[in-house]
Amino acid sequence: MILVYGIKEELNPIKAKLSDVIQHSMHCALGLPEDKRAHRFIPMDKQDFYYPSGRSDRYTVIEINMMEGRKIETKKALIKSLFSSIESELNISPIDIEITIKEQPKHCWGFRGITGDEVQDLNYKVNV
Repeated sequence: MILVYGIKEELNPIKAKLSDVIQHSMHCALGLPEDKRAHRFIPMDKQDFYYPSGRSDRYTVIEINMMEGRKIETKKALIKSLFSSIESELNISPIDIEITIKEQPKHCWGFRGITGDEVQDLNYKVNV
């Protein structure tokens, strides 16, 4: 699951394209299939969205929640792919993008009525 935060006037017009860019990076770096897109956009009023100095109103926060198991190199490749793709496709400078990856043990995930450590039929690999 991916959560994306930004100022609503900046985030709303680019949500669909940003979702495509994020999913492409997730596919290239992690092998995640297109139909596993789980993106949540949280457009915020400017007065409710504080961010570091030196950033513009295009400042965007991307939180990536995933089951643990990916290699450090894989996660770094994902982050770098996101910076590069967002800059080239949406003209948002890396200074205005913050990315965090939050990993939880597989048993802490619940979907389709089971926990992540019980699932046997994923059509992608977690340990990459």
